[in-house]
Amino acid sequence: MPTIHDLDTPSILIDAARAEANITRAQAHADRQGLKLRPHIKTHKLPYWAKKQIAAGAVGITCQKIGEAEVMADAGLTDIFLPYNILGPAKLARLLALHGRVTLSVTADSVDTIEGLAATFTDGGHRLSVLVECDTGMGRCGVQSASEAVALARRIDQAVGLAFGGLMTYPAAGRAEEAEAWLANAKQALAASGLACERISSGGTPDMWRSSDTSVVTEYRPGTYIYLDRFQVTKGVGTIDDCALTVLSTVVSHPTPARAILDAGSKALSSDTLGLKDFGELLGTPGARVTGLSEEHGTVTLSGDAKLRIGDRVRVVPDHCCVVTNLFNEVNLIDGDRVLETLTVEARGRMA
Repeated sequence: MPTIHDLDTPSILIDAARAEANITRAQAHADRQGLKLRPHIKTHKLPYWAKKQIAAGAVGITCQKIGEAEVMADAGLTDIFLPYNILGPAKLARLLALHGRVTLSVTADSVDTIEGLAATFTDGGHRLSVLVECDTGMGRCGVQSASEAVALARRIDQAVGLAFGGLMTYPAAGRAEEAEAWLANAKQALAASGLACERISSGGTPDMWRSSDTSVVTEYRPGTYIYLDRFQVTKGVGTIDDCALTVLSTVVSHPTPARAILDAGSKALSSDTLGLKDFGELLGTPGARVTGLSEEHGTVTLSGDAKLRIGDRVRVVPDHCCVVTNLFNEVNLIDGDRVLETLTVEARGRMA
């Protein structure tokens, strides 16, 4: 059996046992809270892990783009949520075709999006479920008030081929209570208008662990929880020892005692720090941080007793694992030093 020492660098390593443990822990929490879990595949982009998540108890999966959903449908995943405004004839035609293959739901936050969906989906016997996206504090997409949510829900409900599916949000991290109040108010406004709201979908890995059994949220869409990363560790979701994804890299230069250079730059580790000071840390080498990136070079600053040599192979825990996944064609599932399997990242780059 091959080992990580046989792999070229840079490459992605996924500790299979850690990833499976993270899946199990999140599913157990959701079950305790009475939440349906619908994991977001943006983190791993692999049917392999999506099927593991379903087997653990997830009700379905979440994809951000139609291309990702098509990959998952081709692999046999049958219940897919696309929480994104789908616009334009080409995308709507693909969405209609996907609707004929799987149980599908989408979101909308404008009349423009709903009109496009209504013109495309016209079969009253096989309606498309459309949730209204709500801006509960993130400042991205979403209606701004409960009254807007009610107005769009009515438009959806009146369309022959559409069905009002509920409310969806991606809340700002650390502001779960604010999102909860917003959604509860919108649910009450919908009820007062005679519209039932049985599904309220929320997301974000950190705040899932702060959910309670009294929440109006019925469904959660965590993504990063399967691998975890340095950002999630800072939010208390787990420890470095729970992080399943690392980037295997080689020390290619050591210009000064305090500076080493890796063959993993921004094209391998990503420059997305999510606000953290550094770009990553070296697993098992306390005092070694990736403090700078150019395209093909990663600068490691050494402090304390940390030591490296040219030719050393190191494992970097990145700040944000989701974008790192999208930079590689393959990932290597490992158990210790053994490479169990090499998987093609099938939904990588499916941005349309």
